[in-house]
Amino acid sequence: MTVAPLNAPQMPPSGQVPTPQRFRHRSIVEYLGLLVVAALVLSSIAATAPQMDALGRGLTRLVAPDGMLAQMFPPDFSRVDRIAMKLLETLQMAVAGAALGLVLSVPLAVLATDRLSPHPALRIAARGLIALFRTIPDLVWAIFFIIMVGLGPAAGVLAIMVDKIGFAGRFFAEAMEEADPGPQDALRAIGANRFGILFSATSLFALEKAVRGSAALGLVGAGGIGVDLKVAFDLFNYDEALTIVLMLFALVMIVEQGSGWIRSKLI
Repeated sequence: MTVAPLNAPQMPPSGQVPTPQRFRHRSIVEYLGLLVVAALVLSSIAATAPQMDALGRGLTRLVAPDGMLAQMFPPDFSRVDRIAMKLLETLQMAVAGAALGLVLSVPLAVLATDRLSPHPALRIAARGLIALFRTIPDLVWAIFFIIMVGLGPAAGVLAIMVDKIGFAGRFFAEAMEEADPGPQDALRAIGANRFGILFSATSLFALEKAVRGSAALGLVGAGGIGVDLKVAFDLFNYDEALTIVLMLFALVMIVEQGSGWIRSKLI
């Protein structure tokens, strides 16, 4: 007589085939939820998607012999030295704003945790502040700081700083909340090495996001290469605009590849 092991999988009764998970019966609430999501997606597409005839006319103008694509090529590299300097300013804005935001996000994340916040009112205020910084787009922050400090990279740095406080503050607060509740100090609970890796990885992601976003901040006058890009499009200098886009793309790729290499070494 053969005895089946205790951990052997239970077989269904003879003649019955187990129903795959994806075909099992769902509740009426789940079906209603799926219908609501499908209706939202379809209504959003119908309300906001471009009309096919308008899209076709736009593509025709784009690829016409005298269209924008034809005017972009070949790229104009006559002002590459100025573009390079503005790219350097863009990178400096991203680094400064990300660094300030990351440093300020740590104490705010501590105040936002249940075990470390000295008072519930401070915890609620810190969480609300992090949510506020994450909710308002960085372009809106840039306009706000332009009104405060005027046009230029200073407004861009402040906008990136606020955006990164919200971005990193949430990650740091969640890491502290998920730590072992036994020790009193959540930072010590997750370990200095682990927190250092988390801080470094979040910093690199924040820098990548800041480099990409800092170019857009210049479109509203907050310094960086975005100012030159807007001027090039406004003056229909599409060949110079293409040069700016290509050089910005190269900068973003260098930053992303470098940060990816550093993350791989940390892990």
